[in-house]
Amino acid sequence: METTEKNTENTTDATDTAPEPVTVIGLGPMGAAMAHAFLDRGHAVTVWNRTAARAEPLVALGATAAPTVADALRASGLAVLSLTDYAAVYALLTPAADALAGRVIVNLSSDTPDRAREASAWLAGHGAHHLTGGVQADPSGIGGPGTSTFYSGPREVFDRHAHTLRALTGTDYRGEDPALAPLHYQLGMDLFWTGLAGWLHSVAVARAHGVSAQEFLPQATATAASLDQMFRFYSPRVDAGEHGGDAERLSMAAASIEHVVDTADRAGVDPSLPAAVLALVRAGVDRGHADESLTSLLHLLRPV
Repeated sequence: METTEKNTENTTDATDTAPEPVTVIGLGPMGAAMAHAFLDRGHAVTVWNRTAARAEPLVALGATAAPTVADALRASGLAVLSLTDYAAVYALLTPAADALAGRVIVNLSSDTPDRAREASAWLAGHGAHHLTGGVQADPSGIGGPGTSTFYSGPREVFDRHAHTLRALTGTDYRGEDPALAPLHYQLGMDLFWTGLAGWLHSVAVARAHGVSAQEFLPQATATAASLDQMFRFYSPRVDAGEHGGDAERLSMAAASIEHVVDTADRAGVDPSLPAAVLALVRAGVDRGHADESLTSLLHLLRPV
């Protein structure tokens, strides 16, 4: 697995060449923000969207609206896709497959690592190069500092277009395997969504007891900050296969989560979220991990 040191700069690099033409396909909030960012950096931008009216504000700023996906692809050597998923990618590109040869497709649509590999092979079969991306920003962060996007795919192709892509965010190249960018993106989303759901559940319990989300905020942020210490403490142990219960034990976790479930239930809050965690912890205890750390649940999450 080849990786390189990430580059999260999104300032303009010194270059003697004119900004390359770019096509943006998909003008939802994210795609529109990307087209804006390219225009701001002086790129000739061609856009296409299924609902053509969404292109009008960008055309007013200097973009060219292509009548078809094939026309949009032929307008530039580099095409950035901002679509819902890879099913949408195939739906749009398959009828325009004759226009793919020689193009670089930067696919910033979200999907799974396996589907990224499949899409890369499909595009290669039509003579196109595929860079997979995972954007770590919302639309408001596109074109601004402090944001980054995971990229994976052919290194030479990435290097050739990295300067252009830095108009959007910083670039974090993860390696040749096209699955690596979506993998790292989905890892972040796994932690983000489960963590956010946990916060919402605790807010529901707080509000059931007359404590507002704003009043709970300092405690919530302090608890979230403490997770950083836990991650740093346990990561090397996990990689070493060490799950000793010297800091905490699964049996302790089971007792604590039982109280969380009971508190939620008595407050009239749906306890299914912490109850699911409790079920996993109890399964770990039943399999003999009671005196080990919570990290021993990895044996249940991914049996080997």
